[in-house]
Amino acid sequence: MSPLRWDVLTAGFVLALPVLALYLRGDFTLDDVATRLPWCLLAGWGAVALLRYAATPRTRPAPQRASRTPALPDEDPTPAA
Repeated sequence: MSPLRWDVLTAGFVLALPVLALYLRGDFTLDDVATRLPWCLLAGWGAVALLRYAATPRTRPAPQRASRTPALPDEDPTPAA
């Protein structure tokens, strides 16, 4: 799964909103924001991957059909004398 998909970028942006708000409030410097934004993208990627895994339905193997060839009788492994 690409980290630049729209759902990953959206989740990363939502997770980055508190970081941006702390920058605008003056608690974070630009260096702090620049080091934390990639982690927001990584957390968004992890959240989307987990949601996709949980939402994917489980598939069961297809039942095997009965063979149409007639069954061979069991052969005796001992040679006839």
